[in-house]
Amino acid sequence: MLDRSGVERYSSKPGTVGNDFRIDSSTCQACHRDPPERRGSSRVIETQGGTILRTVVPIRNREQCYRCHDPSQKINGILILDYNAGEVRTAMTRDLRWMVAGTGALTFVIVGAIALVIRVSVMRRLQRFETTARLISQGDLERRVPAEGSDTLAWMAREFNAMADSVSGLVGEVRTQRERLETVINSIDDGIVVLDAERKIMAANDAFLQRARSSREQVLGCCCYALEPGPCNLFDCPTLACLRLGARQVRICERKTGNDTVAWEEIHASPILDASGRLTQVVEVWRDISERRAAEAKLAESYRLASVGVLASGFSHEMNTPLATTLMCVEGILRETPLGEDGQMDQARIRENATIAREQILRCRGITQHFLRLSRGQRHAGDIVDLNAAIAAAQRLVDPTARANSVDVAVRPFATTLHVRADEAELQNLLVNLLLNAIQASKPGGKVVVATEGGDAVHIRVTDEGCGIAPEYRQKIFEPFFSLRQGGTGLGLFLSLNAVRSWGGNILVESTPGKGSIFEVVIRAIDPGPQPKDEHPKDGHAKGGQ
Repeated sequence: MLDRSGVERYSSKPGTVGNDFRIDSSTCQACHRDPPERRGSSRVIETQGGTILRTVVPIRNREQCYRCHDPSQKINGILILDYNAGEVRTAMTRDLRWMVAGTGALTFVIVGAIALVIRVSVMRRLQRFETTARLISQGDLERRVPAEGSDTLAWMAREFNAMADSVSGLVGEVRTQRERLETVINSIDDGIVVLDAERKIMAANDAFLQRARSSREQVLGCCCYALEPGPCNLFDCPTLACLRLGARQVRICERKTGNDTVAWEEIHASPILDASGRLTQVVEVWRDISERRAAEAKLAESYRLASVGVLASGFSHEMNTPLATTLMCVEGILRETPLGEDGQMDQARIRENATIAREQILRCRGITQHFLRLSRGQRHAGDIVDLNAAIAAAQRLVDPTARANSVDVAVRPFATTLHVRADEAELQNLLVNLLLNAIQASKPGGKVVVATEGGDAVHIRVTDEGCGIAPEYRQKIFEPFFSLRQGGTGLGLFLSLNAVRSWGGNILVESTPGKGSIFEVVIRAIDPGPQPKDEHPKDGHAKGGQ
């Protein structure tokens, strides 16, 4: 306790009475350096003995104090209370640590409890949504989320189930429509396949799979040109043209079937556009037109034969009369020409020339009778023909044309005699037609080779070194009225193929543009058996021809 002049009058600590508290001391300046209005009643002060908490309480001069103190004074003294702040600070620090630790522990417990509650009451129920959505996406359309309770999650579960019911109904309807569409598409005989921009197969019906001789798993995602064996042999792919031009394309191709026969297919390639009008896919429709082509060929042949028949009827009628008269005269010459010793050489030459004339007249009459049969729609049953003789006769007929074109015609006959059943005139016309085509396709100085090969079937190969045939024309050359030669009628190969097929054979073509072609005639060989001896076969032929 200090008096008003700052002299210590009382102290709770013995031995300190009489000490001065000077205004300029550091402990006093802690408060007195501030103006009176900013001084507080308590302050923490650092001293040599440590940190103290000092509280200053002024002792007011009141009326009760006037007996001992001058009434003009306002303050009689000052009460200073010093408390060791280190102990307070230590206690506060200790309490603060305990409080922080307790708060942390309590927070951890609260957070753990909240997490447990969220996991049990929220996350587990949300996981049901995830599990149900995943199972529905995998195809379990009957899966639903439990919707017990009246909270927000229960409301969400009911809404989710309602949405799942709607989606399941739509998916079921789409599946039904898809199955119905697949049934309809698979019931179509035409092959249908959907290709993307890289010609990978996206979808195909059963008819196309049967043509490709593959399963659905094998073709889906596979390029159409990589299928083995390929369903088409197109050099001008309609899908590529459709992707390039963006318009519908139509092509006709030849396809090998499982029993080594040939089928003709008409391919329609149509573009599939997305919502923006961009071409994304192409649908191909394969239609078997073999019967239609056969009908068209028969119709063309009938039309052509009808035209030929009109000419053949008049031609045969007009030709038979002079031929018969000429034949009668030639036979009269043969009968009246003696074979005596006088003039034997001259008479033999006359007889030889008359014999050749008679043979050619018989051949002319056979040709006219053949035209007459064609005009009436009749076909000859066929005779047993010596193939080597027929080839030699055809060579003699084309030799003048070959010499005019400076082309050498070489015949390589088989070692033994080969026989086939065919109409001799038609067979000779066929061979002449093939040889003339080869000669006309060859360059001056070229060579045409005729080779035969025996066996169960006779193979006649006519090989040339000419210009060859482009791949896209190899089948068209057998169509009626199609010709690659200017001025050609386009009927020679057509009629030749029909004649060979009527004998149970076929004509095959191999060609390399710029290097030449090989036409191969395949006819079933026959055994002629023993033939009756005829001293006058040519006379017999003449009688049979009549």
